[in-house]
Amino acid sequence: MSTRSVGSTPVHLVTGIDPEAMAATTIGLQWDLPEAVVVQHRIDADRQQLVRVVSDVTGRLEEEVVDLEHACVSCAIREDMVPTLDRLGQIGRWSGIVAHLAAGAEASQVCRVTAMSSAPQQRAFHVASVVAAFEGERLGDVLLGDDLLEEAGVPTLPGDDRGLAEVAVPILEYADLVVVRGRRDPVGHDAVRALARPGALVLRDGSEIDARILQQGLHHHGATESWVSEVRRGVVPTPQTDQVWTLDLTADRPLHPQRLEERFEDLGVGSHRARGCLWVATRPADVIGWDGAGGQHRLGPVAAWGAGGSGPLSRVVVTGRHDDDRRAAVRDAFHDCLLTDAELRSRGPRWEEHQDGLEPWLGPIRSVA
Repeated sequence: MSTRSVGSTPVHLVTGIDPEAMAATTIGLQWDLPEAVVVQHRIDADRQQLVRVVSDVTGRLEEEVVDLEHACVSCAIREDMVPTLDRLGQIGRWSGIVAHLAAGAEASQVCRVTAMSSAPQQRAFHVASVVAAFEGERLGDVLLGDDLLEEAGVPTLPGDDRGLAEVAVPILEYADLVVVRGRRDPVGHDAVRALARPGALVLRDGSEIDARILQQGLHHHGATESWVSEVRRGVVPTPQTDQVWTLDLTADRPLHPQRLEERFEDLGVGSHRARGCLWVATRPADVIGWDGAGGQHRLGPVAAWGAGGSGPLSRVVVTGRHDDDRRAAVRDAFHDCLLTDAELRSRGPRWEEHQDGLEPWLGPIRSVA
C-alpha cells in the first residue's frame, strides 16, 4: 500500500473517457461523501486550456485556467493536481477529496508522482482509490475497437490522433474500482473482466459504491504497478469466455530483430489488447516494452534487464474478441520471431550489431560494456 502520513486526507481519483459517466460517478461520490471537496479538471478544446474547479456542499470555491498551447495535457494535469491536492489536504477542512480528472487522463500520473516523492509521508493527502467510469453501451468497441478519440467525441486537443482503446484500456487496467453505467454489451462485459486488475471491484453504477470502503483505502500502489508493468513474471489470468480470448505468450529466449520487423504487422493488427516485454538479441540489455490496443502499438525501451535481479524473457499477454479471432496468427508470428535452437548454438543470445533495422521504433543500438 502507498506510504501515507498519519491524518492525511484520502483522495479518490475519478478517471475515464466518457464525460457523462465520469460526472455521474463524481456526483454519486459527492452524495456519499458530503464532507468531501471536489477538484474537477476539464479540457476546453476550443481555447486549448485546462480548467480546474474546486467545490464542496457550499458551492464553487475557486476556478483556475491553465494554458495548454505548448503543454502536454497529462503533464499539465499532473503538475497542477498534485500541489492542489496537497494544498487542500493541508487546509484540513474536508474528510476526503474527490479528484475528477479530465477525460482521457490517467490516474497513474498522479499516483506515481505521489509515491515517488522523497518524503511521501509528509504529504497532506494519500490516494485511497482510483475509480474508472465508463458507459456500458458499445464498451466492447471502446476497449477492443479501432476508433480514434476525435471520432468518439472525447474532449481533447486538436491533432490528438490517439486511438480510443489506446487511452481507455490503460485507464481500466489501473483502476481499483470500475463503474460501468447502463447496460453492458456482451463483449464489453467480458473485456472488462479480462483486462481489469485481479481484485478490482466492478460495479453496475455509482449507486453501488460503498463510500466507507473507499475512505479506508482500496489503492495498493505496488500491486497496481506490478499489474500494469511491462515485465510480469507471476501467474497472469487468461480468461476464455464466449466473447473474449486471452493468450499468454512467453519464451525464455530472445527475438530475432529482422523477423520481428517482418512480423510486426502480424503481431499488431487486429481488435486486441497486447502488453508485455520483448528480449531482442541485438539489444540484450534493454527491456523492450510492447503496448498496443485497437491496432495502435508502441514499441520501445523502457528499462534495463537485471534491475530487479531476474534474467530477461519475452512475454506478451494478448486479449481479443471472438468476432476477430487472430489467436493463431498472433501465436505463429510470436514464435516465428524467436531465435531457433540453431541460431542460439551458432551466435548465442547476445548479438553484437551496429544496426538491426529496428531503429525507427527503438532508436540506435546502445553499446553495453
